[in-house]
Amino acid sequence: MNKKIIILLLSLISLTSLFSEGTKEIAISNTIEFTDSYNRTVQITKNPQRIVSLGPNITEIVSELDFDKLVGRTDYCDYPEKVSSVKSIGSITNANIEEIIELEPDLVIGSVHCPKDLLENLTKLGISAIAIYDDNSLDGSYNIISKIGYVMNEEEKANEIIKNNKALVEQIVDKTSTLDKKTVYYALSFGEWGDFTAGGSTFIGKMINLAGAINIAEDVDGWNYSVEQLIEKDPQIIIVSKYYNSKDQFINTWPYSSLTAVKENRVYEIDNNLLDRQGIRNAQGLLELAKIIHPNEFK
Repeated sequence: MNKKIIILLLSLISLTSLFSEGTKEIAISNTIEFTDSYNRTVQITKNPQRIVSLGPNITEIVSELDFDKLVGRTDYCDYPEKVSSVKSIGSITNANIEEIIELEPDLVIGSVHCPKDLLENLTKLGISAIAIYDDNSLDGSYNIISKIGYVMNEEEKANEIIKNNKALVEQIVDKTSTLDKKTVYYALSFGEWGDFTAGGSTFIGKMINLAGAINIAEDVDGWNYSVEQLIEKDPQIIIVSKYYNSKDQFINTWPYSSLTAVKENRVYEIDNNLLDRQGIRNAQGLLELAKIIHPNEFK
């Protein structure tokens, strides 16, 4: 073979090799390794543009950081209102994989109730899928916001949200720590399906304490409670969800109607999503609790 041709071919091969290596380096530099809350290490793009959320609290955080990146949500994601325009892919625990694939996401983020096998199946299909959740505390909420800010490449915005939330919480706690504590019962569910409340170990239970109250279910680990205990302790304040006509049902159902708080019109409604969902609105939820418990001090 002509010597000049051989040299030319070798040069082309070298260039091709260099181009391939460069492409690999670019691909690697555009991804990061992220260890999620299931302790799974997943390669994700550094700056995802199409995100599917598998949890209401995740949707709220993603929307606050950059709504335009949200392309999919669950049926339960209802805040902010504009998420109604975003495609729903089903429920949290039974999401439709085919619909997720059709949305062509470069990142799927699940919450605490998102099945691990769903995320693993999506990852096997080439879709980066992670779970982000934390412990039942305000610090846990801040960690969730921080991690989502990190994977979205929106750390500055996330840090600002956390800073503002911490400042509001500090203002509230500084005031409630000096006030007389009233007894409170938080009615998650009641009636024929059983009585459920926020025990002392739950996120909501901890928020009740921060709001300057005594949770009558403080000694309960979890959610189950008995109507007999409720009647016996007869709390000064009862808090119910503002949804599902909860207040009317509670005050008009025996034996709840026999409680002093019912008779003296001290059953209050709250947007429970402010407390049920660990995320950007928890400080506001704490403020709403404080307004209910200490109305004269928090207008």
